[in-house]
Amino acid sequence: MKNYITIQSDVENETIINKSRFITYLFKVDSEDEAKTKIDEIKALHKTANHNCSAYTIGDSHQIQKANDDGEPSGTAGVPMLECLKKADIHNTVAIVTRYFGGIKLGTGGLIRAYQNGVSEAISKSGKAMMKNAKIYRVTIQYDQTGKFEHQIESTDFIVLNTIYTDKVTYEIQITNELEDEFKQFITNQTQGTAEMLLIEEKMLPFNL
Repeated sequence: MKNYITIQSDVENETIINKSRFITYLFKVDSEDEAKTKIDEIKALHKTANHNCSAYTIGDSHQIQKANDDGEPSGTAGVPMLECLKKADIHNTVAIVTRYFGGIKLGTGGLIRAYQNGVSEAISKSGKAMMKNAKIYRVTIQYDQTGKFEHQIESTDFIVLNTIYTDKVTYEIQITNELEDEFKQFITNQTQGTAEMLLIEEKMLPFNL
Protein backbone atom coordinates (compact mmCIF):
# COMPACT_ATOMS: atom_id res chain seq x y z
CA MET A 1 0.00 0.00 0.00
CA LYS A 2 0.96 3.62 -0.37
CA ASN A 3 1.54 5.70 2.74
CA TYR A 4 -1.73 7.10 4.10
CA ILE A 5 -3.11 9.17 6.97
CA THR A 6 -5.40 7.76 9.63
CA ILE A 7 -6.37 8.58 13.23
CA GLN A 8 -3.80 8.13 16.00
CA SER A 9 -6.17 6.18 18.22
CA ASP A 10 -9.80 5.16 18.62
CA VAL A 11 -11.83 7.92 20.24
CA GLU A 12 -15.22 8.75 21.74
CA ASN A 13 -16.56 12.32 21.95
CA GLU A 14 -19.95 13.63 23.12
CA THR A 15 -21.73 16.94 22.52
CA ILE A 16 -25.19 18.26 23.41
CA ILE A 17 -27.03 20.30 20.77
CA ASN A 18 -30.52 21.62 21.58
CA LYS A 19 -30.98 18.83 24.14
CA SER A 20 -29.98 16.06 21.68
CA ARG A 21 -26.96 13.94 22.64
CA PHE A 22 -24.51 13.27 19.83
CA ILE A 23 -21.88 10.63 20.69
CA THR A 24 -19.18 10.26 18.06
CA TYR A 25 -16.94 7.21 17.78
CA LEU A 26 -13.91 6.82 15.50
CA PHE A 27 -12.22 3.44 15.02
CA LYS A 28 -9.21 2.43 12.95
CA VAL A 29 -10.10 -0.47 10.67
CA ASP A 30 -8.30 -2.43 7.95
CA SER A 31 -11.30 -3.85 6.09
CA GLU A 32 -14.96 -3.30 5.35
CA ASP A 33 -15.85 -6.29 7.53
CA GLU A 34 -14.09 -4.65 10.50
CA ALA A 35 -16.00 -1.42 9.87
CA LYS A 36 -19.33 -3.26 9.79
CA THR A 37 -18.45 -5.10 13.00
CA LYS A 38 -17.74 -1.81 14.80
CA ILE A 39 -21.05 -0.35 13.59
CA ASP A 40 -22.92 -3.42 14.86
CA GLU A 41 -21.14 -3.15 18.23
CA ILE A 42 -22.17 0.48 18.70
CA LYS A 43 -25.74 -0.27 17.63
CA ALA A 44 -25.88 -3.04 20.24
CA LEU A 45 -24.43 -0.68 22.85
CA HIS A 46 -27.00 2.03 22.08
CA LYS A 47 -30.13 0.01 21.35
CA THR A 48 -32.42 2.76 22.63
CA ALA A 49 -30.80 5.56 20.60
CA ASN A 50 -32.87 7.23 17.90
CA HIS A 51 -30.09 6.96 15.33
CA ASN A 52 -26.69 5.31 14.90
CA CYS A 53 -25.39 6.96 11.73
CA SER A 54 -22.15 5.81 10.15
CA ALA A 55 -19.55 6.36 7.47
CA TYR A 56 -16.28 4.68 6.60
CA THR A 57 -13.51 4.86 4.07
CA ILE A 58 -11.07 2.02 3.39
CA GLY A 59 -7.92 2.02 1.29
CA ASP A 60 -5.01 4.35 0.60
CA SER A 61 -7.06 6.04 -2.15
CA HIS A 62 -10.50 5.77 -0.48
CA GLN A 63 -11.29 2.70 -2.63
CA ILE A 64 -14.24 1.69 -0.40
CA GLN A 65 -16.64 4.35 0.86
CA LYS A 66 -20.00 3.88 2.58
CA ALA A 67 -22.42 6.17 4.41
CA ASN A 68 -25.66 5.45 6.30
CA ASP A 69 -28.17 8.00 7.64
CA ASP A 70 -29.92 5.37 9.83
CA GLY A 71 -33.31 7.08 9.72
CA GLU A 72 -32.18 10.73 9.65
CA PRO A 73 -33.39 12.72 6.60
CA SER A 74 -31.49 11.59 3.50
CA GLY A 75 -28.09 13.23 3.11
CA THR A 76 -28.03 14.90 6.53
CA ALA A 77 -25.80 12.46 8.46
CA GLY A 78 -23.84 9.67 6.75
CA VAL A 79 -22.64 11.60 3.70
CA PRO A 80 -21.58 14.71 5.69
CA MET A 81 -19.68 12.39 8.04
CA LEU A 82 -17.96 10.68 5.12
CA GLU A 83 -17.07 13.99 3.49
CA CYS A 84 -15.55 15.13 6.79
CA LEU A 85 -13.29 12.07 6.86
CA LYS A 86 -12.23 12.63 3.26
CA LYS A 87 -11.67 16.36 3.68
CA ALA A 88 -9.32 15.58 6.58
CA ASP A 89 -7.63 12.96 4.34
CA ILE A 90 -8.41 10.23 6.88
CA HIS A 91 -8.24 6.63 5.63
CA ASN A 92 -9.09 3.19 7.06
CA THR A 93 -11.45 4.68 9.61
CA VAL A 94 -15.10 4.20 10.54
CA ALA A 95 -17.09 7.03 12.11
CA ILE A 96 -20.30 6.33 14.03
CA VAL A 97 -22.48 9.05 15.53
CA THR A 98 -25.18 7.98 17.99
CA ARG A 99 -28.04 10.44 18.52
CA TYR A 100 -30.49 10.53 21.39
CA PHE A 101 -33.19 12.97 20.26
CA GLY A 102 -33.86 15.75 22.76
CA GLY A 103 -37.23 16.91 21.42
CA ILE A 104 -36.07 19.91 19.37
CA LYS A 105 -35.73 19.50 15.61
CA LEU A 106 -32.50 20.90 14.16
CA GLY A 107 -33.52 21.20 10.52
CA THR A 108 -31.51 19.99 7.53
CA GLY A 109 -28.65 22.45 7.96
CA GLY A 110 -28.50 21.91 11.69
CA LEU A 111 -28.28 18.15 11.30
CA ILE A 112 -25.52 18.37 8.69
CA ARG A 113 -23.48 20.68 10.94
CA ALA A 114 -24.05 18.48 13.99
CA TYR A 115 -22.84 15.30 12.31
CA GLN A 116 -19.94 17.00 10.52
CA ASN A 117 -18.79 18.78 13.67
CA GLY A 118 -19.03 15.58 15.67
CA VAL A 119 -16.60 13.82 13.35
CA SER A 120 -14.34 16.86 13.01
CA GLU A 121 -14.04 17.27 16.78
CA ALA A 122 -13.34 13.56 17.21
CA ILE A 123 -10.54 13.71 14.63
CA SER A 124 -8.99 16.65 16.48
CA LYS A 125 -9.28 14.77 19.77
CA SER A 126 -7.62 11.68 18.32
CA GLY A 127 -4.93 13.36 16.25
CA LYS A 128 -3.56 12.08 12.96
CA ALA A 129 -0.93 9.48 12.17
CA MET A 130 0.85 8.66 8.92
CA MET A 131 0.89 4.95 8.14
CA LYS A 132 4.15 4.18 6.36
CA ASN A 133 5.63 1.08 4.81
CA ALA A 134 8.32 0.07 7.28
CA LYS A 135 10.81 -2.68 7.96
CA ILE A 136 12.44 -4.13 11.05
CA TYR A 137 16.05 -5.26 10.76
CA ARG A 138 18.15 -7.29 13.17
CA VAL A 139 21.71 -5.95 13.28
CA THR A 140 24.46 -7.82 15.14
CA ILE A 141 27.81 -6.23 15.98
CA GLN A 142 30.83 -6.76 18.25
CA TYR A 143 30.87 -5.33 21.80
CA ASP A 144 33.75 -2.97 21.01
CA GLN A 145 31.62 -1.32 18.30
CA THR A 146 28.60 -0.58 20.48
CA GLY A 147 29.68 2.73 22.04
CA LYS A 148 30.16 4.58 18.77
CA PHE A 149 27.22 2.81 17.15
CA GLU A 150 24.71 3.71 19.88
CA HIS A 151 25.92 7.30 19.99
CA GLN A 152 25.64 7.78 16.22
CA ILE A 153 22.25 6.10 15.78
CA GLU A 154 20.67 8.53 18.26
CA SER A 155 21.07 11.31 15.68
CA THR A 156 19.24 9.38 12.94
CA ASP A 157 15.57 8.64 12.20
CA PHE A 158 16.15 4.91 12.79
CA ILE A 159 14.35 3.52 15.85
CA VAL A 160 16.02 0.95 18.10
CA LEU A 161 13.23 -1.32 19.36
CA ASN A 162 15.22 -3.86 21.32
CA THR A 163 18.78 -4.77 22.31
CA ILE A 164 19.88 -8.37 22.92
CA TYR A 165 23.17 -9.24 24.63
CA THR A 166 24.86 -12.59 23.94
CA ASP A 167 28.45 -13.13 22.82
CA LYS A 168 27.69 -10.19 20.51
CA VAL A 169 25.13 -7.36 20.64
CA THR A 170 22.01 -7.53 18.47
CA TYR A 171 19.74 -4.56 17.83
CA GLU A 172 16.22 -4.70 16.38
CA ILE A 173 15.85 -1.50 14.40
CA GLN A 174 12.76 -0.03 12.72
CA ILE A 175 13.06 2.05 9.55
CA THR A 176 10.73 3.40 6.89
CA ASN A 177 11.17 2.08 3.37
CA GLU A 178 12.41 5.39 1.99
CA LEU A 179 15.32 5.29 4.45
CA GLU A 180 16.46 1.75 3.65
CA ASP A 181 19.44 2.66 1.44
CA GLU A 182 20.57 5.32 3.94
CA PHE A 183 20.20 2.78 6.77
CA LYS A 184 22.30 0.13 5.04
CA GLN A 185 25.02 2.68 4.30
CA PHE A 186 24.94 3.83 7.92
CA ILE A 187 25.40 0.27 9.21
CA THR A 188 28.26 -0.33 6.78
CA ASN A 189 30.01 2.90 7.74
CA GLN A 190 29.63 2.40 11.50
CA THR A 191 30.89 -1.19 11.50
CA GLN A 192 33.33 -1.15 8.57
CA GLY A 193 31.07 -3.66 6.87
CA THR A 194 31.37 -6.28 9.61
CA ALA A 195 27.78 -6.17 10.91
CA GLU A 196 25.38 -9.06 10.38
CA MET A 197 22.11 -7.64 9.06
CA LEU A 198 18.82 -9.55 8.67
CA LEU A 199 15.38 -8.30 7.58
CA ILE A 200 12.86 -9.85 9.99
CA GLU A 201 9.56 -8.07 9.29
CA GLU A 202 7.79 -5.75 6.84
CA LYS A 203 4.56 -3.98 7.75
CA MET A 204 2.65 -0.68 7.83
CA LEU A 205 3.47 1.30 10.98
CA PRO A 206 2.03 4.55 12.41
CA PHE A 207 4.10 7.72 12.74
CA ASN A 208 2.41 10.65 14.50
CA LEU A 209 2.01 13.86 12.52
